[in-house]
Amino acid sequence: MYQRILSLAKRRYSCFLWGPRQTGKSTLLRTLFPDAMVYDLLLSDEYRRLVGDPGLIRQECAARGLTGRTQKSPIIIDEVQKIPDLLDEVHWLIENRGLRFVLCGSSARKLKRSHANLLGGRGLRFTMTPLVSEEIPHFSLERAVNHGLLPPHYDSDDAGGLLEAYVGEYLREEIASEALTRNVPAFGRFLEVAALANGEIVSYANIARECGVSAPTVRTYFEILEDTLVGRFIRPASKRGRRRIIEAPRFYFFDVGVAAILSKRGPVQPGSELFGRAFEHLLFMEITAHAEYRGGRYPVEYWRTASGFEVDFVLAGGRIAIEAKATRQAHAGHVRGLRAHREECRPERSILVTLEPRPRLLDDGIETLPWHYFLKQLWAGEIVP
Repeated sequence: MYQRILSLAKRRYSCFLWGPRQTGKSTLLRTLFPDAMVYDLLLSDEYRRLVGDPGLIRQECAARGLTGRTQKSPIIIDEVQKIPDLLDEVHWLIENRGLRFVLCGSSARKLKRSHANLLGGRGLRFTMTPLVSEEIPHFSLERAVNHGLLPPHYDSDDAGGLLEAYVGEYLREEIASEALTRNVPAFGRFLEVAALANGEIVSYANIARECGVSAPTVRTYFEILEDTLVGRFIRPASKRGRRRIIEAPRFYFFDVGVAAILSKRGPVQPGSELFGRAFEHLLFMEITAHAEYRGGRYPVEYWRTASGFEVDFVLAGGRIAIEAKATRQAHAGHVRGLRAHREECRPERSILVTLEPRPRLLDDGIETLPWHYFLKQLWAGEIVP
């Protein structure tokens, strides 16, 4: 079992815990609150019971004599988005009985679409990501980029089979149902094309042509992936300079292994172009997880000029610039974008993350950090405090 960074044990308030399936939400809650009262809405009998009468939860809390003073562990509702009306009961119990809840789910989209009660700001929001390097003893870079970082997949000897099942049963079926479309094959094709373009600047028109649907439909599909936490956009850095900046977003799937299966990528080895793209994706996962677990205190953006200079990740309002290159010997071409950005935007640190064995400091102040050294600094709070 992995020791997760996210902890809700000392939280005194109710909260929402969101995250894609199999990121480890339920396991974390069972570990933190072994004696908690749990309503698991993935269980068909529990779902049917509560969808028919959401008020049962209020009556069952009353039968246990639960109040804010007597409650020792929060009440957990797993997959809460399946019954939006439960949130009215939860809100009443928070207001009138002082009870504390952890409301867990894989998507808030259904709740927002049905205008469900989101507790009027009384519920803090947390997001569970796939595993990160800091949570994995003896972390393996090659295993991570080939297996992905969902807990059941990382250590499995059949990660490919598990990923195929995950994509087939969850992404192609359950997420497709969020699209409210009968054209499920088009959505399946969209997932493949989006995975092939993972980490690239999004062109709705080009993807629409590949999928045989309209550009507005593709835009809606991307919104669904973002709402269901299956992927996220990374926006261009807002700081302006003399150079004209590309303003279209880039898009990354939430897990490098899921993106690999959708794109039919196959195993990758260091030295290949595909390994380089997976390496960049992995660093994106680590950086965005760090930002999320630190309360979303800093934005993650990218920088690209119309003339082709690019920096993969710009953090904390432009203070930190990071470029990922899966090379064992960095050269001047690898820091071209960082140098242009340094000249234009004057960041506090410019970092090239590589496969080199030791850190170096270049004459112009650019740092080259081995990937494992960078990740240790990141989780120690030395990149962004």
